[in-house]
Amino acid sequence: MKKISFSVFLLSLTSATLANTPIPDFSPVSLGQHVVINIPQQRLFLYTDGKLTKVYPVTVGKASTQTNLGEHTIGPKAFNPTWHIPKSIQKERKDGLKTIPPGPNNPLGPVFVRMGDPKLGLGIHGTNAPSSVPGVRSHGCVRMKSPDALEFAKTINSGSPASVIYHMATLNMDSNDNLWLAAYRDPYNQKNLDTEALRKSIDAWAKAHGKNINPKRVNAILKNRTGHINCLTCAKGVKIKGPLKSIAWTSGSELPTQPKVAPPPMPTQDEILPAGTEIEVEAEAPQVIPDADQQTVSPTNIKPIPQTPSNQQYKLLQEPTNTLF
Repeated sequence: MKKISFSVFLLSLTSATLANTPIPDFSPVSLGQHVVINIPQQRLFLYTDGKLTKVYPVTVGKASTQTNLGEHTIGPKAFNPTWHIPKSIQKERKDGLKTIPPGPNNPLGPVFVRMGDPKLGLGIHGTNAPSSVPGVRSHGCVRMKSPDALEFAKTINSGSPASVIYHMATLNMDSNDNLWLAAYRDPYNQKNLDTEALRKSIDAWAKAHGKNINPKRVNAILKNRTGHINCLTCAKGVKIKGPLKSIAWTSGSELPTQPKVAPPPMPTQDEILPAGTEIEVEAEAPQVIPDADQQTVSPTNIKPIPQTPSNQQYKLLQEPTNTLF
């Protein structure tokens, strides 16, 4: 009985977190999976068939080692990876180590998922320092708490699109017909927040829904950029009702963001590298005591969960480790 109650609690907690997370104005593909990472927001959004199914906090690259913006593809997965320390980081560490095996001291955590061209050195992986997530502090990779990284790796299909975006504001509507605004700091100094389009969208939405919005409240949110979501149409203390819907504010529209119509995804093979595969990326190795959620995964327990079983086949890649960057 206790186990059932705990499961229900976790489900409710996950649903609440998903419902309260501001959603960026981005159109995912209408069919298949799509990963969207918003740098200023430090969040990874996973869409399936155009619908948001998961949101994860992430740590992204710092200003001097930025996570590459643009369109990428999810590549192979390596469970229990060995970290091959790049020479640049070997010089920083000055401890003589060239590799770190799977285990609690591995900065990649229990899994590494390649993202984009291997030459970019990008990946989505776990960590041995969960308290460092979320944040803007990595060497370019996208860092997740290890349980999240494992769940993500078992869910995402190799070959799925991944978009790294830079939206400094989110504009959302809840099921009570209230409008919510959040603004974020500019870690890469992009200065790309189109306040004119945002204000145009807010005004158009207010007119269409018969609402009054105080411009001073909008100005204060855009000035402070705390990342907190603020209601523009309700009193202080009112909570979000139901799942949020993104408004297509980047085009100045008052309408909800719509998925991008796309052809059915091609049948793919999930690419799983042998356990212990060496991964050479510029991961960070925080000098901290590992948190409790760091874990090593037994290869016998790795069961990737396809979103579209009819289109999915699996193969174990036997690639030489020197092809990985």
